[in-house]
Amino acid sequence: MPEPDVAELLELDRRHVWHPYGPMPGKQRPLVVESAAGVRLRVAGHGELVDGMSSWWSAIHGYNHPVLNEAARGQLERMSHVMFGGLTHEPGVRLVERLVDMSPEGLEHVFLADSGSVSVEVALKMCLQYWRSLGRPEKRRMLTWRGGYHGDTWQPMSVCDPEGGMHGLWAGVLPEQIFVDAPPSGGYDEAYAQRLREAVERRAHEVAAVIVEPVVQGAGGMRFHSPAYLRVLREACDAHGVLLVFDEIATGFGRTGELFAAGHAGVSPDVMCVGKALTGGYLTMAATLCTARVAEGISRGEVPVLAHGPTFMGNPLASAIACASIDVLLGQDWRGEVKRIEAGLGEGLAEARELDGVRDVRVLGAIGVVQLDHEIDMAAASRAAIAEGVWLRPFRDLVYTMPPFVTSDEDVARIGRAVCAAAREG
Repeated sequence: MPEPDVAELLELDRRHVWHPYGPMPGKQRPLVVESAAGVRLRVAGHGELVDGMSSWWSAIHGYNHPVLNEAARGQLERMSHVMFGGLTHEPGVRLVERLVDMSPEGLEHVFLADSGSVSVEVALKMCLQYWRSLGRPEKRRMLTWRGGYHGDTWQPMSVCDPEGGMHGLWAGVLPEQIFVDAPPSGGYDEAYAQRLREAVERRAHEVAAVIVEPVVQGAGGMRFHSPAYLRVLREACDAHGVLLVFDEIATGFGRTGELFAAGHAGVSPDVMCVGKALTGGYLTMAATLCTARVAEGISRGEVPVLAHGPTFMGNPLASAIACASIDVLLGQDWRGEVKRIEAGLGEGLAEARELDGVRDVRVLGAIGVVQLDHEIDMAAASRAAIAEGVWLRPFRDLVYTMPPFVTSDEDVARIGRAVCAAAREG
């Protein structure tokens, strides 16, 4: 293929392309990625950059992976897509089987969606319809804690942090949900746990479900909390007739050191959302899993179906790649690889603790975070990381990394240097 005219691409991009979380036209010139392999992006004008972001946490096996490539080629020769309404196919069924087998106990039914945000939409719809089917339509609100992020479509926006999040514009328009304080960082706080119990008990008559990101709050602030709070929520929801939803879109498939973050607490939710790493970053796909209790409750209602059906639901190509991605993950010592990256990030980010303006440094699994005491200068921080040969995407007061699980020790060290440089310059 002929080399692209980078200047022409950038001009067309500036005139027509609306990038995520940006104005139109954009104020910052994006980098042009020419190709990707392993953990490296080949970027016009910058050579190769180590990807410290896993393409927003999805490319856990890196890029151009031979097993995933072969799965894509093989499926393309059979069919790239067929509707899932009234039809089924082996890749979709096999994927559902794998998800049920590897997920927390009790999650028996799987609805395949086409993005993480849509999987949250489906999860909340499931919970609302469950209570309507049981003759309890007054249970129509969600309870969550502050600092969360669950996506950019309508219902998911309503359970994102209404003050510190990105969706304050929609106050007074979105459904009004119930928020408790964000979970404290660090160890377990019994006083906070008691506030959780009381909130669930006090509002149970109107709450359909509690929804949280387990152990790690992602785009809402990259905050870590004690897994014990998940057990508190499970017990409180059981005691007061409330469903429990875990959003594992960012944390699933080994990122935190457990296959799913719920594993840190040893509990199962009633509904669970997965996405991002599901296809190893190849294609958009997500899933909403639920218990038999939830599915049977909906099926007993006046409208005994879940009225949701994305056009590309169960896409065979994405399903085949997702199966291959799960096989690659489970066929290796993924836990050992994540622990290795965790140790490397802990060592590499240690010097950031001594930098001016750094409020906190934290590492869990293949996640490393440096939090500043001020809003970061994204352009300056990005330049500093690129100078170290690394691609990062800082935001708000955070410089963080979630590298692919195949990142070598040498490249983990490089990422550590880049995070520190970005924190220093940002």
